[in-house]
Amino acid sequence: MLTAEIIAIGTELLLGEIQDTNTRYLARSLRDLGVNIYRATLVGDNVERIAQVIREAMGRAQIIITSGGLGPTVDDPTRAAVALALGVETEFRPELWEQIQLRFSNYGRPASPNNRRQAWIPAGAIPIRNPVGTAPAFICETVNSCIISLPGVPREMEYLTQTVVIPYLRDRFQLTGTIKARVLHVAGVGESTIDEWIEDLETSSNPTVGLLAHPGQVDIRITAKADTLAEADQMIAQMEARVRERIQEGLYGVDHETLEAVILQLLRDRGLSAVMVGCGLKGALRERMERIHFPASSILELDQTCNAEDLPAKLIEFQKEHHAQIALGINLLTTSEKHLLDITIITPEGTSQCSRSYGGERLLSNLWAVNTGLEMLRRKLVEGQRIS
Repeated sequence: MLTAEIIAIGTELLLGEIQDTNTRYLARSLRDLGVNIYRATLVGDNVERIAQVIREAMGRAQIIITSGGLGPTVDDPTRAAVALALGVETEFRPELWEQIQLRFSNYGRPASPNNRRQAWIPAGAIPIRNPVGTAPAFICETVNSCIISLPGVPREMEYLTQTVVIPYLRDRFQLTGTIKARVLHVAGVGESTIDEWIEDLETSSNPTVGLLAHPGQVDIRITAKADTLAEADQMIAQMEARVRERIQEGLYGVDHETLEAVILQLLRDRGLSAVMVGCGLKGALRERMERIHFPASSILELDQTCNAEDLPAKLIEFQKEHHAQIALGINLLTTSEKHLLDITIITPEGTSQCSRSYGGERLLSNLWAVNTGLEMLRRKLVEGQRIS
């Protein structure tokens, strides 16, 4: 079975200064090729440590892809590390130096002497020209495996993955299959409850079904491996139908659909306007709704927790001010032991209130509260077809 490992290189990643988005992109690209991901690793800018990680990966996988560490400075160690892992020297490639100089010329400035380092790659490596950046990439082949080293700049890495890496892997390993995934989003239902509903489906080997819990939401991932995308789509569709039959409540979207976007569409479909009041959420409600361009003036965030009895009055006042048909109030009270949530929803058909409690981490309570409140509103909009 063909497997791959991804190695993200950069001390800034280990220090949390920047987020590693390259691994996610590469993992999805390999998944779409039908390649199994064995492991993903973060390693700092140290030649010996990188070389050790590469050697270990070669013992487990046929495809090793690194990202980062191909810049012009002395702390860009990937070229030397790959050479060390393979037991070869680095060698200067004049054609790469010419490409680098041409690239800088197009920028209207000369390449610095430091940039000449980027024209040194492991002996015998296949150079990869980089037309969207200054860092050349390369591929090192062994009898059973390959090491592909890509720049860490996401735009450059993505371009080279699509134009060079994927065609190379298809040809080298005669790849014809694919792995495809579809994610169903369920809100307002616990992971253990969903597990009870679909427990037997989670034992399926292909397609596989797995759960990933978030505060106030659970994702159900269906992954199929097949020879073609059409076959994978069919396998996923069949399993998705079985899952949907079991999910008794809370299923609101798939893949990139978000709870807030689904609510906004429901409001638009029904010609309704809405206001929202958040108490004690530290701006979490506003942040979520502004992502989808929900009117900022229709969101009131109060730093302090409201009394449960006062929330409806504040909500009604804000609703009248904006002449809105729908109003959602989310009030979060945090204690030393748990988090208490009061939700109020006002529609032309009346006012409904409910309370919930959460025993998770304080840092996650705002996300849980917003997800819970939005899901309650979504259900009210779906159930209240007569709302106008």
